[in-house]
Amino acid sequence: MWRYLFVIVMALAAHSGSSAKIKNVKANVKKDPLPTEGLLYPFESESREVRSLDGMWRFLKVAYNESMQGVEDKWFEDDLDKIQPTIAMPVPASYNDLTTDDTLRDHLGVVWYERKFFVSRDWSMDKRVWLRFGSVHYSATVWLNGIEIYQHAIGHLPFEVEVTNHLKYAAENRLQVLCNNTLTRSTIPQGEVVKLLTESGNKTIQTYTFDFFNYAGIHRSVVLYTTPKVYIQDINITTDVLDNSYTESDNANTADEHFEGLVGIIDFKISVAGFNLEEIEGFSLYDGYYLNLQLRAADEIVAQEIYKEMPFNGALKVNDPQLWWPYLMNPVFGYLYTLEIYLHSAVDKSLIDVYRMKIGIRKVQWDEKSLLINGQKVYLHGFGRHEDSDLRGKGLDFALLTRDFDLLRWIGANAYRTSHYPYSEESMQFADENGIMIIDECSSVNTDYFGAELLYNHKSALEQLIHRDRNHPSVVMWSIANEPRSSKNQSEQYFREIVRYVKTLDTTRPLTAAINVEMDKDKLAQFLDVISFNRYNAWYHNAGHLDTIALGVKIEATNWNKKYNRPVLMSEYGADTLEGLHALPEFIWSEDYQIGLFAEHFKAFDYLIKQNWFIGEFVWNFADFKTEQAYIRVGGNKKGVFTRNRQPKAAAHLLRERYYGLCQQFFDCKVPTEFLPYTIHWRYRVHRPAIDAENCDASQPKQCIDIKLQ
Repeated sequence: MWRYLFVIVMALAAHSGSSAKIKNVKANVKKDPLPTEGLLYPFESESREVRSLDGMWRFLKVAYNESMQGVEDKWFEDDLDKIQPTIAMPVPASYNDLTTDDTLRDHLGVVWYERKFFVSRDWSMDKRVWLRFGSVHYSATVWLNGIEIYQHAIGHLPFEVEVTNHLKYAAENRLQVLCNNTLTRSTIPQGEVVKLLTESGNKTIQTYTFDFFNYAGIHRSVVLYTTPKVYIQDINITTDVLDNSYTESDNANTADEHFEGLVGIIDFKISVAGFNLEEIEGFSLYDGYYLNLQLRAADEIVAQEIYKEMPFNGALKVNDPQLWWPYLMNPVFGYLYTLEIYLHSAVDKSLIDVYRMKIGIRKVQWDEKSLLINGQKVYLHGFGRHEDSDLRGKGLDFALLTRDFDLLRWIGANAYRTSHYPYSEESMQFADENGIMIIDECSSVNTDYFGAELLYNHKSALEQLIHRDRNHPSVVMWSIANEPRSSKNQSEQYFREIVRYVKTLDTTRPLTAAINVEMDKDKLAQFLDVISFNRYNAWYHNAGHLDTIALGVKIEATNWNKKYNRPVLMSEYGADTLEGLHALPEFIWSEDYQIGLFAEHFKAFDYLIKQNWFIGEFVWNFADFKTEQAYIRVGGNKKGVFTRNRQPKAAAHLLRERYYGLCQQFFDCKVPTEFLPYTIHWRYRVHRPAIDAENCDASQPKQCIDIKLQ
């Protein structure tokens, strides 16, 4: 029974109470999670088949005080329909908004999913079969044909298990998932369970401090896929760009001495699993298999190497590579090569396994002033976002992904932060292809209690995230938390340990966190490579007073930089805006107020850009999104530049002018032709150092492109 406690214990968290003792962080500070193995994205190939289990599943919810009933009564041994009435439920999707039942919308605790399927007899022959979930929020226990096969906690992250020996081939199989959405002080993110007194008795509810709805369910795709018995298990790619015109001596062994120009370096570590010495009798462990790596640009092979010894660690070199560039930073942005990995038997040269993946060649660097991509300074301009939509909640939706990335390109954004959790693997692929830079954030949001169990789970969340996303060229920064209570004394040792651990996982990207604690009280920023701060001037602070914004932002950003001598970016600013509400002069909640608030921030940003250490601006939020019910929220958080159904508010057009103006300033990119008649907005002008605003001729608006902020 202890095996179920990991999932069920969260349902009992209400009894811990706010007075429960928090374990001393130092007591367990050096305990690190075991490294994740495998979990390659399930692409098809000559040696691999993928079958989706998405679609309609059977579903039932369990009352909070009966959370353990299904496990104790062994519901997993039979069809759920034979135990209790079920309803149809789509996968992937959040279950909360799909019915008219408010108890399902606000459900706390356990729900069950069930899906039946057949597997071909062919899959039983010389194959391994894997069951993979893109994400279940928050925790999951999985049974196949009545046998528990896996448990996983921490939502927004994938997990998989081999089911070769648990399947019935050429017969019907029954898959069941227990999903628990309960959040506690040791979950990522945190929450608490409390009781409310109602006319019909006590009511148990979930509370949390983060400002988005705690959607739950099977949020991303569920697939079965096959591999050969011996298979490519894991791939770790890092890339570098060298200029052979002045190659340093310590890189001489890496660059091509006979080629002058840029050289792309693709360092790789590839693991192969599933073999044993009996299978390769007569050969040593290192003789049994070899890899053929091919790098393709369209149909052309631009690099190829054969590796005959394990471990399969090495490097491919590409002369004069097409680099991966952010959107609009280069006419060719988001360029991806195809890396093809062929596993062969050294015994008979036969092809065993094939795996293909897209990779981008780029180099990320940073110093005390700048973030650089391929040696060029980059200025990030984009959004904080949410995976959120009407009906589907946080469920994977390719139509929505397509629309969102089209809007990102339309508005001229080159970056966003995955606030406040890992986004789908598919969205990361979209970002790679579209040249959108990602600040990749784990699901630690508003952390308030810094205990040893939480520390371990926080590390695990980061390890799983970095393992999943490390090969994406779009990921240029890791965010370890959003708005933690970093003024607390316990937070200092806690985040010192988090940063130490993350830097054992990846040293090729800078670390940041979105901080909203005042600088003189914060204990986190000292450990970061980039300082990100959230501040809602003229909204949560001095609402209605737009004239306080520019000075406040300039002072705060400057103080962060002076104290830590690090690059600084503003990771959140904004104002709630009701679509269609107008007021002149501007008044809070109106579209006109959002425009005015943006314009005042732009003044500050233009000043800060001149200081040469300010590296980015992120509006909160890309689109309106759902929150828990609260008197300060009118149908959710309305800070979006787009509505929840992805239509622009008035400020979207101003922001488009801003972002394309920045692109033109920094990268000399082409501005959309429809901008030409009205590029300069009444409250915002792009900073161009070459033009003197004092000599601006109003009859020639193209010259009016500087504002003095001193």
